[in-house]
Amino acid sequence: MTTCADLNTAVTDIFNHHWSETDGRVIPVPGDLGLGNVARSFDDATVLYADLDGSTALVDRFKWHFAAEVYKAYLRCAARIISDESGAITAYDGDRVMAIFLGQSKNTQAVRAAMKIAYAVEKVINPALKAQYTNTDYIVSHSIGIDVSPIHAASIGVRGDNDLVWIGRAANHAAKLAGKHGYPIWITKEVYDVMNDEVKKDPDTGASCWYRNTWSEMGNREIYGTTYVYRF
Repeated sequence: MTTCADLNTAVTDIFNHHWSETDGRVIPVPGDLGLGNVARSFDDATVLYADLDGSTALVDRFKWHFAAEVYKAYLRCAARIISDESGAITAYDGDRVMAIFLGQSKNTQAVRAAMKIAYAVEKVINPALKAQYTNTDYIVSHSIGIDVSPIHAASIGVRGDNDLVWIGRAANHAAKLAGKHGYPIWITKEVYDVMNDEVKKDPDTGASCWYRNTWSEMGNREIYGTTYVYRF
């Protein structure tokens, strides 16, 4: 049985021990890193968070199996699209999924994945839901946040029951953007500045399909929102 003294020793060790750090080239899994102060660092990684909107109202208003089907449909589509765009899924958290993209085209791939997920919601999930449940007024809506920054991975938990935690601005800010209203997709200026025109401009007009905003909650960071989708 664990005692408070045991926990005191464990926490003291965490704060006292020096960190060992290795450069990352591929996304690790929990077993790749020890439970000590060991980290895998990435100089530049793009983080995507995809989140269902209104999940609390969903589970409060509807039967559990209907909510489960909505969760599964959204996360299945999001996961397959992320994988197709070379993203690595690092966590599922209830009704949301976190993914990391690496490499030279990581920002474009993450944004294209977000736009494809938006298209799947519009053209796949909602039509299928309405075809099965003709009398429901429920419509699936969602929000996606994307940011890029240096990031570190470390293992948390206990032996036999551990996971990875991702430390860095992109992980936190992408998650917060996924909860921001106004547009279904939000990205930071750092993502916008380096992504390809394929996901930056309207293919018909050549104009930017993004709308510049100021994120007052986060030190007036420059962010961009869009309602555009990527047809596939």
